[in-house]
Amino acid sequence: MDVKYINPFIEGCQDIIGKVAGFNVAPGTISVKKSPYTEDNIVVIIGLTGQIRGTAIFSFRMAVACRIASAMMGMTVNELDEMGKSAISELSNMIMGKSATIFSDRGDKVDISPPTVLMGDNMQFSADNAKIVSIPLLFDSGDQITLDISFVEM
Repeated sequence: MDVKYINPFIEGCQDIIGKVAGFNVAPGTISVKKSPYTEDNIVVIIGLTGQIRGTAIFSFRMAVACRIASAMMGMTVNELDEMGKSAISELSNMIMGKSATIFSDRGDKVDISPPTVLMGDNMQFSADNAKIVSIPLLFDSGDQITLDISFVEM
């Protein structure tokens, strides 16, 4: 896996989460997942097109999603209602927009689709014929979200 495909996503996450929610994040140990795989109870899915085709899946535990939504909205969010889901969705969209801009600045065209938010337990995902790179994003508080990028290089 060439880091030129991973670093823009990490940079986008660090920049946007820091600016929008005020949290410092660092990447954990990056790994490759096998399909099918399960995710936490809140996921945001964003499609990728262009030189990389695939899907970005942000995975949150409920408590972490509520803390992030609280920081973004400037109020306590104890349950992820429509406004809270909208905040998490917009954060993910902003991260992927920033990542696409980083790719563009490097001469690679990557476009993104609008985000989709799903909630449930033990959701299972498959990515046929695609690499699935899992990037844990570790917060100073000990919290974590995961960004799984499944893609085929074009």
